[in-house]
Amino acid sequence: MPDRPRDPPSRRLGRRTFLGAGLASGSALLLAPRAASAARAAAASPGPGISYEEATVTELQAAMAAGRFTAKGLARKYLDRIEAFDRSGPTLRAVIETNPDALAIADALDRERKEKGPRGPLHGIPVLVKDNLDTADRMQTTAGSLALTGAPGPARDAFVVERLRAAGAVLLGKTNLSEWANFRSSHSTSGWSGRGGLTRNPYVLDRNASGSSSGSAAALAANLCAVAVGTETDGSVVSPASVCGVVGVKPTVGLLSRAGIIPISASQDTAGPMARTVRDAAILLGAMAGADPRDAATEAAGERAEKDYTRFLDAKALSGARLGVLKNLLGQNASVDRVMAAAIEVLGACGATLVEVELPSSAYEDAEQEVLLFEFKAGLNAYLAGRGGPVADLAALIDFDTRQRDREMPFFGHDLLVKAQAKGALDDTAYLAAREKCLRLSRSEGIDRAVAEQRLDAVVGPTDGPAWTTDLLNGDHYGVSSSTPPAVAGYPHVTVPAGLASGLPVGLSFYGPAWTEPRLLALAYAFEQATHARRPPRFMKTLALQP
Repeated sequence: MPDRPRDPPSRRLGRRTFLGAGLASGSALLLAPRAASAARAAAASPGPGISYEEATVTELQAAMAAGRFTAKGLARKYLDRIEAFDRSGPTLRAVIETNPDALAIADALDRERKEKGPRGPLHGIPVLVKDNLDTADRMQTTAGSLALTGAPGPARDAFVVERLRAAGAVLLGKTNLSEWANFRSSHSTSGWSGRGGLTRNPYVLDRNASGSSSGSAAALAANLCAVAVGTETDGSVVSPASVCGVVGVKPTVGLLSRAGIIPISASQDTAGPMARTVRDAAILLGAMAGADPRDAATEAAGERAEKDYTRFLDAKALSGARLGVLKNLLGQNASVDRVMAAAIEVLGACGATLVEVELPSSAYEDAEQEVLLFEFKAGLNAYLAGRGGPVADLAALIDFDTRQRDREMPFFGHDLLVKAQAKGALDDTAYLAAREKCLRLSRSEGIDRAVAEQRLDAVVGPTDGPAWTTDLLNGDHYGVSSSTPPAVAGYPHVTVPAGLASGLPVGLSFYGPAWTEPRLLALAYAFEQATHARRPPRFMKTLALQP
């Protein structure tokens, strides 16, 4: 499954146990660092010292408006940092390729700013996009696979890339990813691709960056860009965002067009903004959202999409909110429970009412797998046929991997590709039954039911556990995960840094029904402003755990 953790059996905690006794034990995790966070934010602000690390989009835009930065100078700073941290130094391998035209694009945007003024909040802002988004330029689009490396590029940008260019963003480069967005092997290691190698977590280098948007999250955490774009089918934005200590937004399916994105699932795929702050993620979401004739799923986005999601951000949004805490994700990991206890205390202190809900995904895990196998075959065959090149379809891809086994499969195989190839068309009764089961259990008997019965503004829970030690031999070993219910339902999901577990980031998830991005962003923003829990990475080689 694409970055979807299998939930282990949980030791269930009752409401009184967790929401009561658990609160006091974790409060220091989030409340103590506020003053330090404010000092860091002031130091990062690109004022007279012209520092760009940890700077927000708004701060960078203000610095360019004041003449302290130029877009070209800013792009150069990030490119230099990529060279120092990604290609050497910690050697993160988060960026699979830099854009040879980035400086020229930035220079043109500087001239435009002088002549006409900025286009908007992203004018001149460096952004990295995942290497499964088409770019009709001198960069490649490969999904991390050697099968597409050197092949003719797409004739047109992905829709979201078109929107970014139109907003004045500087396309700085492309990020590494779990190959084929981690829909290749049931024993894969997240963050590894044949083309890009292994992305490393900037907090602790021998820990996994999760995925499949591994490079986007790691690059953001390491300040290799201002904002980034990832994609998600199930967990591929929110999971790496959580373990790399950044904000990730998995939108309602259909809010952002999937045209020009190498597909897994027509029913679950979406691009999503990734940033170091909720405000920056909201800015990026507004730039990319909208209807696109090339993607029928975006028809409703013509009315639902907002141009400016920042107008919904409210530091007091938690006051009076009613939140459902995912009790089935508690009691699985003591360090996660401590961070969650602190987070819940903050939510309550900010005026939210907390009730427990249970939304286990085990009832439809097999059905989701069936849906993805069918949709991957149909979607990838259509994409490859439309693009042209030496790999014409899924069967040709399997043949390539087999012939290039030493390079493409040195650590794990491609059993998911083989299983997908064996599936039939999308009118197969097995597919239709699996899809109906997924929709029913994730929506009408899942999120929609919980929200209606408990009168919830959102569901909250730990996004993921702390990053695990990378193991190329045995593959990933996930723990706690919130991603599957909103992913299968096609509903929005926002993760925001909540605290650290032994120095490793843990995110807090907010999700709810379709098209509730404004409310979820507001709640996440209020939590962020109450805690300022994000800590920049220290690029530790390993984690020295003490008893």
